[in-house]
Amino acid sequence: MSTSEIESPLEEREIVVTTTVDAPARPPRGGLPGGLLKLARPKQWVKNVLVFAAPLASGKITHGYVLGHTAIVFLLFCLAASAIYYVNDAFDVEADRGHPTKRNRPIASGAVPVKLAWVLGPLLGALAVALAVLLCNAGTALVLGLYVVMNAAYCFSFKHVVVLDLAMVASGFLFRAMAGGTASELPLSRWFLLTAGFGSLFMVAGKRYSEMVLMGEEAAKTRASLANYSITYLRFVWQMAVAVTLLTYSLWAFQIPEGDSTLAWHQLSLIPFGFAFLRYAVYVDAGTAGSPEDVLLKDRVLVGLGLLWLLTFALGVFHV
Repeated sequence: MSTSEIESPLEEREIVVTTTVDAPARPPRGGLPGGLLKLARPKQWVKNVLVFAAPLASGKITHGYVLGHTAIVFLLFCLAASAIYYVNDAFDVEADRGHPTKRNRPIASGAVPVKLAWVLGPLLGALAVALAVLLCNAGTALVLGLYVVMNAAYCFSFKHVVVLDLAMVASGFLFRAMAGGTASELPLSRWFLLTAGFGSLFMVAGKRYSEMVLMGEEAAKTRASLANYSITYLRFVWQMAVAVTLLTYSLWAFQIPEGDSTLAWHQLSLIPFGFAFLRYAVYVDAGTAGSPEDVLLKDRVLVGLGLLWLLTFALGVFHV
């Protein structure tokens, strides 16, 4: 065996798969309550902070009414997202049991009964929509309802439809951005929505691309939809998406009035915003962006760029 073969990430990943596939599934700690919590994927709730984007951009996030409604929407999306995970894992239970790592998920490992997940998933989704009507307004309930319906449709069918699978996953982020505005009846800029939409497409396509870079032909065995894509096509999608994101963000930043600010902070925020995308693209290109939340939280430079963007954007919002 040559040295290049030993150092190949693909070869290393293949060794892991073949050595762990025969290991028994590991049920989560804490019995049924622990399994239900793990099944809800609390680590993924960090995505829901996107609901704060519209209130921040409007400059009204410090208003008690707006902040309160935005916090409620954040919690409702955590509830709705967990409902989708319950349904998704119940639907994919047989496939997960044959997967080297997904077999450790609560339903596949037997920690959570399949029938219980089928009951709790729809109930949590319906509860999230009902609470949106009671605690927010009809517009927010509509957005949340569309999020639940489209993600359920993705789980049952559209995850295997070329291009639509990418669009439907990306739409989940767009619905979060929209709900943050509808909850407090804030106007939503079309450039803001386009930035959120194409930025989401970049993250989704980048994740799929990373999976293919790392696993090659094996990627289709872990995510069936990847059998319909080539690595060059996914590279085109994420590169196109990041270009459009930077363009729409620029148009949005130059559209927002600066008021009495001594510096054009919104326009200056383009610098950390653009470099943050360039930094994240390093992980995508290397095939290590399979878990976006891990990349975003563990890279100190990326976190620093994010905070610098937040600072410059906030200075523009509050006309400092």
